[in-house]
Amino acid sequence: MSAAVQLDEMSKQIIEHLQEDGRQSYATIGRSVGLSEAAVRQRVQRLLDAEVMQIVAVTDPLQVGFHRQAMIGITVEGDLRPVADALTDMHEVSYVVTTAGSFDVLAEIVCEDDEELLVLLTERIRTLPGVRSTETFVYLKLNKQHYNWGTR
Repeated sequence: MSAAVQLDEMSKQIIEHLQEDGRQSYATIGRSVGLSEAAVRQRVQRLLDAEVMQIVAVTDPLQVGFHRQAMIGITVEGDLRPVADALTDMHEVSYVVTTAGSFDVLAEIVCEDDEELLVLLTERIRTLPGVRSTETFVYLKLNKQHYNWGTR
């Protein structure tokens, strides 16, 4: 993990504008925060290059053909990093976090259906070296998923 980037208030304001609407023009953001369009563009590019943020389209998985979402809790023997790294390389896995507690690693997955989830679990995740056990939490309903928590 890289060292934390110190954000000034102007960068925080730009991030918060993009969290609210990632399609806002740099000119619109600039008018709001008191910078030129070029200055906003440069700051955004520096934030992207430093991997402080990403600008992406977030879809509703159900609307684009992914009818099975789940969180998988994984218990690992030995070094956690190879398991976490292998999970990050799987295209069905959208989120991987190393944790302290009942599970060593949590992985959020998005699949087309239960068959794809079954194959992913039995043939690819449970067979990873070091995986001792898994517990799958199938999503029945996604109640909230927002990305506008600000910069504090």
